[in-house]
Amino acid sequence: MKEVIGRSSQKKSRLGELIKAYRSYLFEDYLPFLDRFIFDEQHGGFFWNTTYSGEILGTNKRTWYDARGAWVYSFLYQNFDRNPLYLRKAKQTLDLLLRVKSHAQQFWPWSYDHEGVDLKERPGDIYGNLFVAEAFAAYAEAADDVSYWIFAKQRVLEAFEWYQDSAYRYALEYRPDPLYGEASEVLGHYMIILHVCTGMLRYKADLELNNIVSECIDALLTKHVHPVHGLMVELQAKPGNDLPVSYEQFVYLGHAIEALWMVMDEAMRRHDFDLFQLAAQRFKQHVEVAWDDLHGGFFHCLNHVDDYHFLTDKVLWAQEEVLIGCLILWEEQDDSWAKTWFWKTYNYMEKYFVRHDLPYKPWKLGGGRKMDKLDVGYRIENYHHPRHLMFSLLSLDRILKNTI
Repeated sequence: MKEVIGRSSQKKSRLGELIKAYRSYLFEDYLPFLDRFIFDEQHGGFFWNTTYSGEILGTNKRTWYDARGAWVYSFLYQNFDRNPLYLRKAKQTLDLLLRVKSHAQQFWPWSYDHEGVDLKERPGDIYGNLFVAEAFAAYAEAADDVSYWIFAKQRVLEAFEWYQDSAYRYALEYRPDPLYGEASEVLGHYMIILHVCTGMLRYKADLELNNIVSECIDALLTKHVHPVHGLMVELQAKPGNDLPVSYEQFVYLGHAIEALWMVMDEAMRRHDFDLFQLAAQRFKQHVEVAWDDLHGGFFHCLNHVDDYHFLTDKVLWAQEEVLIGCLILWEEQDDSWAKTWFWKTYNYMEKYFVRHDLPYKPWKLGGGRKMDKLDVGYRIENYHHPRHLMFSLLSLDRILKNTI
């Protein structure tokens, strides 16, 4: 009995130290850095182009960055601390987002100056609209104002309708074939639509959104799973469209891993054990495929499965999606595989991604395969990183409470 009590005490102590580290990274490092260098107190929004030391390289802003930042502050307010400053910053940024888009535009602009004047740098895209929807939905819950949720729902319905159109095309920046620049069916689209809807449905039931979620899950777990190698391919073609045969071998591992924890999250919302188990099994499969046995960390892109052709750089967001998924499995099933891979990933990131040498300990966006170079940085991650910190803290707190 003493041995059991001793092991339990050790587990709680280790979890307590981990929670302490996560809280420090979020509340002592990340958020103060945002407040000091990134958030625009005058106009709202976030300066995206900033070094790891806080040097502002430009005052332009981006829809993705602003919408994601507004989501972060709304989520903080709802789940951690009802600090009115969080809600004010979220609202100020949402007001900016409303100003920057004209009614004639289908998509939110890609970028604009600090006051919100469209720079016409490049066309906007469907992701921008979906991140705006996610931000408005989160603010609706935080401010208890359903009108923001209704606005968000309309943006999701629009985006899903556009995406289902046979004429829809998405300009690809990540692709193994430079000659093939557009796609009609993208795993990443289903992933984001699913996750936005899951969050919205937790706040308010809705049949239309629930039906969209079901379509996304079917696409992710059926349409985008290759029948031979069993991995989730990033691109497919809508009926009547062609796709190069080589794209049957293109697996964007970071998206697959991210999408699979999102399916697990939706399965928990639905209380669907079978769906959770299927997503968990595939999550583990993709994590193990993505791991770099030689240098550690996860590759985020497998350009060709049979040729074993990976992009060998390491990116922050892909590592953090692994951590979120592992914690879901740890919390829900006390999964020993998930615990092993969580600590393996966390220790790797502590060593190679956290800039312990700089004030506010920023986490690097990425680097080469060995992660052995210290660059000055050009951007602070303001979505995947704080989401990982916040989601992990909530999971770890629950795990600690349930540790006997």
